[in-house]
Amino acid sequence: MKATYRIATFSNVNRLFELRRQSITAPAPKRLSTADAEAWAATLTVTGMEQKIRELEIWVAEMSGTIVGWGAIRGEQLQGLYTDPGFAGSGIGTELLGMLEALMRGRAIPTVKAEASSNAEEFYRRRGYEPFGLPTPEGAQPIRKRLS
Repeated sequence: MKATYRIATFSNVNRLFELRRQSITAPAPKRLSTADAEAWAATLTVTGMEQKIRELEIWVAEMSGTIVGWGAIRGEQLQGLYTDPGFAGSGIGTELLGMLEALMRGRAIPTVKAEASSNAEEFYRRRGYEPFGLPTPEGAQPIRKRLS
């Protein structure tokens, strides 16, 4: 079954918040300790998710009416990409990322940039992203990919 995509709405806030929290803590990250994942997830709030919906272009991936992933962009920046852990390895994240890159390409954005957490860096590298610059104080690796 293939996902459908649409812009997120404020009615999706709780699901997007929960999905982000679960995607940080559930996958038993290889490079991020459980304690670090829990600490990161503890900083997330529903109010913060509401702010993201106001400030970013957030797209959701749905299957059978259920949101199974979401990604956010602003200009040349990929601001986040999260999938339901129950769909890990199903291609939802790859499809959603491809859709967001296509949107950016269609807007004549030559390079997409992001900050990859240690538990997501390999995902992006397998999809053509390359590290550049030094990690952020929070430990995220700046990455980029040419779109044209």
